Amino acid sequence: MTTRIARRLAALLGASMLAVSLPAAPPRVVAPWRVDPFPSTYRPLPRTDFLLTDAAILDGAGHRLDHGEILVRDGKIVQIAAQLPHPAGIRVIDAQGRWVTPGIIDVHTHNGTFVVPLTDIDKDSSDVSELDNPNVADTWIETAINVQDTGFSRALEGGVTTMQVLPGSSPIFGGRSVIVHPIAATHVAAMKVPGAPQGFKMACGENPKSQDADAHDIHGPTSRQGEIAFIREAFMAAQDYRDAWDRFAAGKAAAPPKRDLKLEALAGILAGDIRVNMHCYRSDDMATMLEVAHEFDFTIGSFHHAAEAYKIPALLRQAGTCAAVWGDWWGFKMEALDGVRANAALLDRAGVCVTMHSDSAITGQRLAIEAAKAGGAARALGIEVPPERMIRWVTSNPARVLGMADRIGTLAPGYDADLVIWSASPFSIYARADLVVIDGAVAYARAAPPPHSSSDFELGRIGAPRP
Repeated sequence: MTTRIARRLAALLGASMLAVSLPAAPPRVVAPWRVDPFPSTYRPLPRTDFLLTDAAILDGAGHRLDHGEILVRDGKIVQIAAQLPHPAGIRVIDAQGRWVTPGIIDVHTHNGTFVVPLTDIDKDSSDVSELDNPNVADTWIETAINVQDTGFSRALEGGVTTMQVLPGSSPIFGGRSVIVHPIAATHVAAMKVPGAPQGFKMACGENPKSQDADAHDIHGPTSRQGEIAFIREAFMAAQDYRDAWDRFAAGKAAAPPKRDLKLEALAGILAGDIRVNMHCYRSDDMATMLEVAHEFDFTIGSFHHAAEAYKIPALLRQAGTCAAVWGDWWGFKMEALDGVRANAALLDRAGVCVTMHSDSAITGQRLAIEAAKAGGAARALGIEVPPERMIRWVTSNPARVLGMADRIGTLAPGYDADLVIWSASPFSIYARADLVVIDGAVAYARAAPPPHSSSDFELGRIGAPRP
């Protein structure tokens, strides 16, 4: 009996007939790359509803509202306007003379793996890369993070409310990333953003080929053409693995494929479930990787470092790929020699999604200043980038890179109440984050610093509060 006939009979004879006649639905098969073996235990800090008044607001969507107001309830932004009703009993935060932006988002950190203070970067202190193979796609960086790293608290004090921790760039397939809020915690699961999309690190160019050639007895590609051949072969195997799971899910195979953790990650990329963060400097390398992505029908979400991205804006725009760049890092390696300070502004003017990123616990405390440096270089070229546009480089655009543009990075109704009250324009070197709010809760207040250190690395260090 078909399902349609059974439903018609049930309508005529009663619901009991439906229960007797309809076959049981087959069990739903969840592809293994969609399963997170390390679930988040994050809970928002204690919070109260509040109304923020009389602020210069940059909303992250390209708008500026002077003397504006924002209403926050239950950890969400409810309203934003020039003037709002003041509900009885609600906490009012007077932001007169100050600026408000979405929380800063850093899409490329190594916090917790290059731990500050660095004591032995090559061995005991660094867990940034697994070096036993050029393909370590089976690794998850969150299993290596030391939450005592002071880089987390310093980033928070610099207005960062969300960050992605990535593996390093020595392997070609470096493993999965994790997205966290930089709050005090005893383990990374308590910092991990619930429901955040899965990310993955890949690398091209100098780093993986020199690593494979010179260190740790790795036997892998030693040239750019070798890297591309290695990548293509790995994705061909991942295609077969994905197709085998699809057949099983469709009931065309009696048993699932044998689990392979490396192939699972790459199959997840091919399926569009895992977002690719690609370490790449040169324009020709980026163009080649876009061709590989086209061949295997997946999207590179973002090129990181992307020193020569300004040379290929049309390719990036067509692919829908963002560029995560620095303000002025240049010349420290051969791949970086053609970097220009106006990279971000040139890309933005060409319609490319561009973000600033840190790659450094020090830079990660000052991402708005990274944007300001790029904007200043653009001004010298006659390109004016207003604050309401520049703020997107550290808020809504990085939210897009993370696949979270519908949750964070913008001050708008329904978005998470992640925001920063600045003492001055966030693009001023003199600006400080006065108040940092995550999920509607105060995570940092400059006027009331925590009474004691949140990291064992700072035990015994007693002094005046940091400015």
